[in-house]
Amino acid sequence: MAEKKNNNSKPNPGNLRQINKTPKINPYWIYGVIIISFLAIQWFTLGAGPVETNWKEVKTSMIQNNDIQKIIVVNEKEAQIYLKKESYNKYKDKLDNGFTAPAEIGPHFFFTIGSVDSFEKNLQEVQAEASEENKISVEYKTVHNYIGELLNWILPFAIIILIWWFIFKRMSKGAGGGGAGNIFNVGKSQAKVFDKDSRVSTNFKDVAGLAEAKQEVEEIVDFLKSPEKFTKLGGKIPKGALLVGPPGTGKTLLAKAVAGEANVPFFSMSGSDFVEMFVGVGASRVRDLFKQAKEKSPCIVFIDEIDAIGRARGKNPNMGSNDERENTLNQLLTEMDGFDTNSGVIILAATNRADILDRALMRAGRFDRQIHVELPDLNEREEIFNVHLKPIKLSSEVQSSFLAKQTPGFSGADIANVCNESALIAARKNKDIVDKQDFLDAVDRIVGGLEKKNKIISIDEKRRIAYHEAGHATISWLLEHAHPLVKVTIVPRGKALGAAWYLPEERSITTKDQLLDEMCSALGGRAAEQISFNSISSGAQNDLEKVTKQAYAMVSIFGMSEKVGNVSYYDSSGQSEYAFSKPYSEKTAELIDAESKQLIEAQYTRALEVLKSNKDGHQKLAELLLEKEVIFSEDLEHIFGKRHWARPVLVNETKKELPAEEPTKTEKPAEHVSF
Repeated sequence: MAEKKNNNSKPNPGNLRQINKTPKINPYWIYGVIIISFLAIQWFTLGAGPVETNWKEVKTSMIQNNDIQKIIVVNEKEAQIYLKKESYNKYKDKLDNGFTAPAEIGPHFFFTIGSVDSFEKNLQEVQAEASEENKISVEYKTVHNYIGELLNWILPFAIIILIWWFIFKRMSKGAGGGGAGNIFNVGKSQAKVFDKDSRVSTNFKDVAGLAEAKQEVEEIVDFLKSPEKFTKLGGKIPKGALLVGPPGTGKTLLAKAVAGEANVPFFSMSGSDFVEMFVGVGASRVRDLFKQAKEKSPCIVFIDEIDAIGRARGKNPNMGSNDERENTLNQLLTEMDGFDTNSGVIILAATNRADILDRALMRAGRFDRQIHVELPDLNEREEIFNVHLKPIKLSSEVQSSFLAKQTPGFSGADIANVCNESALIAARKNKDIVDKQDFLDAVDRIVGGLEKKNKIISIDEKRRIAYHEAGHATISWLLEHAHPLVKVTIVPRGKALGAAWYLPEERSITTKDQLLDEMCSALGGRAAEQISFNSISSGAQNDLEKVTKQAYAMVSIFGMSEKVGNVSYYDSSGQSEYAFSKPYSEKTAELIDAESKQLIEAQYTRALEVLKSNKDGHQKLAELLLEKEVIFSEDLEHIFGKRHWARPVLVNETKKELPAEEPTKTEKPAEHVSF
């Protein structure tokens, strides 16, 4: 049934810009039209002008046949010939040169004379025998070419001005210099303004997850829509809110939603827009931004990546110099704390490096609130998948809840990438719909990289890789606190020649036993090489790097060493107060090194013992991996039996075992990259 159209309906305010949009006219077109019009007027009003000839032809043809009415000598240089009316048709072929012919009244021909004296002498000789009535009258005229003289004066200056304008326009455009690229607008604000004529279509419904963060910013929108609700109780509208979180979690998207929801002007710009090659430009743009904001209050000002100008003062490499960023920051601090409390200007900013921001910028009265936008948990990932799965043609077996369980530690941007990558994989396989396996392949593609099945690997290298990865899988299966295994592969992927995928369990805190089991599992590959081949290789580099960092963190940050004690040398504020010296003595540094090494060696010895006591199972698993190249948790269960501390798992049609519980939200599916 067709919808009934209402002709009296008003256009959507969001489409006003499109309705009233007129085609843009390039100013260069106007200049071209003016020049062409000027040339056309000159051509058609003045004609094509006389045709050039020479004295010999004038003497032997025109004068002998008595065709010339008069000759006018212009500026003592050029003789212009006027033909008689009855003689015009005789020379019509010469006068018609393909363009506009000279007018009948003349002049019709011209030639250059050497000098007036020689011209008069030659003319007298030719007309010596002519009668008085047939003699040609000669007139002398001086003509001033005012336009040419004016152009000779103006044209050089015009060319210089044009070159200057062109160069500085390009400079100001390349440096982001203000307005329409004018060098004099370089100190103007670069903020994009969204108001009733250019609204943002994004709203809070488009932002999945982030329940707590949305609640905070929704309250800011309520402040602007109905401030009396809060001010009547004595409250004040907050001056600013800082969105803090890892990359890809939706900070900028949340700000766009605020712009779409609030019916107030929205100024959007990046922190790098304040940084310029000219001294004082950053501070000038800050002043201009707040000036515009006050004129349009109530409004919201959003500064993305504010760490570009908000870095802590005195911590920059070029110490002792006049840093332009510090001047910009000082002006920003003044403006944020300078305007009236109830002026209705609210500052939103986003950064993923809040630890390096200046303390004066973070204090109450400037940014009153810090809204933490963390990586999504299980339920939030499911909501995000529901948003990004809408445009994809899905198989009935694909469930957003299932996909959410397979993507621990993924940000919103990662989830969007998974959905897009799965559609590309399905299209590459000429499928009509995207099924579950395409999504699992997309997760593997993003975490581990592209498969390289054609990479040349020798038989001995492949065997070593298989035993290495089997060592990881064996120890992770046999230790209680190790992460549950998803699959192990020896197919090269990305930079790795082999990898083992694990899904970390949900943890708010991590115990010492859990950390030690993870270290032991990571060292399982090196231990397997030592036992099986009685030699070691460079394939454990990634494992050793991870274990070393973890051991030093346990000793110097988590206070898990009895000899070092319950101390932590980590500066969580990020202000680098110990930039030039360690916060401990050299003796303590030696103790930290010794304790870290002792932790690693103890877990390596433990890994050797576990593999030696389960040598047959490890060897059987390695040979199975050599045969199949990819094995799953059901293969380990068949060899080692069920884990006594195992959690319930989901088994899909492809025989991949995947945990049913929520993995940790602090990291992506773990992988031990080898070789």
